[in-house]
Amino acid sequence: MKISEWLDSMEKQGLDVAHIVLPEELSYDEAPEETLYFKEVRPCGILCPGNHPFATVERFGHWYHCRGQDRKAGIHAEGMEWSLFTRDKERALQTARSHIEP
Repeated sequence: MKISEWLDSMEKQGLDVAHIVLPEELSYDEAPEETLYFKEVRPCGILCPGNHPFATVERFGHWYHCRGQDRKAGIHAEGMEWSLFTRDKERALQTARSHIEP
């Protein structure tokens, strides 16, 4: 089953899928069809192995998954991860930008 099909079935069951967690087998078995946005705050350089705030928007069928770690978490910090599933492309892009851009 594809991610978009699974989200549709969860929505048909009356669940709010905006902040749903994907089953592991779905999240590892399918690559996004398109990455619309990616931005990372990495002032320490490309070779730094630490944790860095980021935001991305990926498309799975007619669903957009935006996720990341909020810029307010800071460089090399843990926590403040966020995720949103939506069918609205502009909402997904706006959400991702609001979490990462100053």
